[in-house]
Amino acid sequence: MSRAEARSKPVLHPEYCKACGRCIEACARDALALGAEIHPLSGLAPVLLDDARCNACGLCVEACPEPWGLVSAEDDAWLADAGARRAEAVARATPPADVPDEALPLRGGRQLVAKGAHAGALGALLAGCRHFFGYPITPSTEGAELMAKLLPRHGGTFLQAASEVATVNMMYGCAAAGRPAMTFTSSPGFSLMLEGISYMIGAQLPGVFVNVMRAGPGLGNVGPAQADLKLACRGLGHGDTHAIALVPATPQEMLDFTMLAFELSFRYRNPVVVLADGYLGQMTGRVVLPDRIVRPGLPGWAVPGDAAHRRNLVTSILLDTGDWEAYNRGLVEKYARISAAEQRAAPYLCDDAEVVVVACNTPAQIAKGAVRALRDEGIRAGLFRPQTVWPFPVKALLPLLGRARSLLVVEASDGQLEDELRLALSHAGARPVDIRHVRRLGGNLPTQREIVEAARAAAGKERAA
Repeated sequence: MSRAEARSKPVLHPEYCKACGRCIEACARDALALGAEIHPLSGLAPVLLDDARCNACGLCVEACPEPWGLVSAEDDAWLADAGARRAEAVARATPPADVPDEALPLRGGRQLVAKGAHAGALGALLAGCRHFFGYPITPSTEGAELMAKLLPRHGGTFLQAASEVATVNMMYGCAAAGRPAMTFTSSPGFSLMLEGISYMIGAQLPGVFVNVMRAGPGLGNVGPAQADLKLACRGLGHGDTHAIALVPATPQEMLDFTMLAFELSFRYRNPVVVLADGYLGQMTGRVVLPDRIVRPGLPGWAVPGDAAHRRNLVTSILLDTGDWEAYNRGLVEKYARISAAEQRAAPYLCDDAEVVVVACNTPAQIAKGAVRALRDEGIRAGLFRPQTVWPFPVKALLPLLGRARSLLVVEASDGQLEDELRLALSHAGARPVDIRHVRRLGGNLPTQREIVEAARAAAGKERAA
C-alpha cells in the first residue's frame, strides 16, 4: 500500500463550497478545478475533485475557509455521526404543546362613542395584543396613538419604528415568537409593508394589519378611498400570496373585526388585513364592548427562545425547487380552506330584490340609505355587503341572482371591488348577470342620490327630469 493510499483523502461537500478557489491554489497535483454547474442549495458552482489525482496531502483542507467544504475523512465521519444523533434526538423529542388562549370575563354591554381607529385599537387590546409596531400616517394615526397610551398600562410594548419597512420586519420577529402583533397604517405605508407581508405569509406567521385607506396613487390626499383592495386581494407582495381581508362598515365592526382578525390570524398562521376607509377611521359611532377579554396563549410552533421550543424553525426559504414547490402547494391548500370557510357577508333586504347594490366600508352605509329610499319608491332594492373581500362571499351572493335583474357595484375606486365580484362569479360558474356601477375617486365617496339614480336606471324606472 502506498503512503498516499494510507492517508485519508479529503471529502468534498459541494453544498458548502464557496467556489473561492483557494484549494485549487494549494493543490500540487491539479486534483481540484473550478466547476461550471450551479449547486441548487448554495447558488454557486462548487469545485470539482479528481480523486484519482489526489495524494491525500491535506493542503486543500487547510486552505479551505469554509468549515465543512473540504474535510478529512475522519471529520466527515464525525459530522455524519453528529447529524444522525441530532436527527434521532429531534425525532425522540416531544413537540411543545399549544398553550391555548384564555377568555377572561368582562362586564359586557358597556357603551362608548369612539372613532373607528380608536375602536380598532380597543379591539386589538381585547383580543390580547400587547405588541404594537408602526409609523404614523394620516388617517390612521389615532389608532396608534391610543395604543401608545394604553399598552404600557397593560404590560404591553409600543414601538414607533423608523419606517413601515422596519415595522413589518419587527412584526415578523414578534409573530415568530408566537405573540400577537399589529400595526395601523394607510395606503402609502401599506405599500411599503408588502414585501414583509410576503415573508410573513411564506413563513406562516400571524399578524394584523389595519389599513385605513386614503386616496392615491402616490401620496394622494387623506380623503377616503377603497383603492387598496387590489393590494389586499391580489397583491400582497411577491409570490402566490393571500390573506383574509375584512372590510368593516361601522366603528362597532372596527372593534369586532379587529378582534376576529387576531383569532383568524392564529387559526391559519397567516396575516389578516382589516381594510377601512379614511372616513371610517375618523368618524365616531356607538360601540358596545364585548363580555370577554383574551389572555393570549403560546402556539407550539413558536420560537420564543426557551428550551421547550428550541427545535422549532420559522423560515420562508427552501432552496431546493422541489421542496419549495411542495411547500407552496401546502400554502395553496390552506388558501382553499380559508376560501371555503371564511366568506362573510351581511345581506340587507335582498330576499326579493330586483336590484342588488354591492358595497362595503362607508359606501355600504350610504348605499343602505339609498336602498331604503328606493323601497319607499316601490323599487325592490337590496344591499349585499361583503364583510370579506378576500375571500369574496360569492356563496351568499349566488342565491340572489335568480331574482335580481341587476347588480349595482358602489365603490370609491376604479372598479377594484367590481373586479373581485366578477372574478368570484366567474370562478363559481355563475350565469351572466347585468353589472353596473357607481364609482368615485380622489377621496370622494358615492352619494345617496347617485346610487338611487343608478338603481332606478337598472330597474328601468328612471324618473323624468
